[in-house]
Amino acid sequence: MKLTAAYPESLTGKEFHYCPGCTHGLIHRLIAEVIDELEIREKTIGVAPVGCAVLAYEYFNLDMQEASHGRAPAVATGIKRVHPDRVVFTYQGDGDLASIGTAEIIHAANRGEKISVFFINNAVYGMTGGQMAPTTLTGQRTTTSPLGRSVESSGYPLKISELLSILEGSVFIARVSVHNPAHIMKAKRAVKTSFQYQLDGKGFSLVEFLSTCPTNWGMKPVEALRFAGEEMTKYFPPGTYKEVE
Repeated sequence: MKLTAAYPESLTGKEFHYCPGCTHGLIHRLIAEVIDELEIREKTIGVAPVGCAVLAYEYFNLDMQEASHGRAPAVATGIKRVHPDRVVFTYQGDGDLASIGTAEIIHAANRGEKISVFFINNAVYGMTGGQMAPTTLTGQRTTTSPLGRSVESSGYPLKISELLSILEGSVFIARVSVHNPAHIMKAKRAVKTSFQYQLDGKGFSLVEFLSTCPTNWGMKPVEALRFAGEEMTKYFPPGTYKEVE
């Protein structure tokens, strides 16, 4: 009988701690499946900073390194420069990458560091209580913006993919969503492209995932998927923002 599906070798099998309806686990699986398919598990090193994915080292069955909040690109840079034959990726949330780590990610991209970055954008600080993040949508309510995000006081939500795509050192920048099967398949292809660019010795790549946070959004899982697909994609359109041949 032909095998059509199996548990990825690049996941440990430990039960995820994420809230019901959270898509972190789904994204973990996509990354793990691609690592298996490319047969790079034995030479892959992941970096996870503070945030909901701080325990990623318990889920990925490969070498993992913790980093201080926002500093994953710097840690990944050091690892890749010391071990250029390794495949190095970071797994970062929006509070981490787009707030405290803004300088780190911009300069890593501008330098063209040969790493893959997987950026999880759920428009809120997840682990620390649902505060407003740099990616929180205008008018969206959080624990620190109970009346909704105000452009006058907080500015506009940061569009990280668009921002990094104009830098000379970036070679592949894409935004994907995981709110339905069709978009999930596109997301997996983007992950594979990112890793392939690194295997080919090219520059910096980033895949931004539009993800859900039902707990902090105050929604049921199905409602959260609908919000991601109908509301988040309006301001953060999925697509490939840069692809250097």
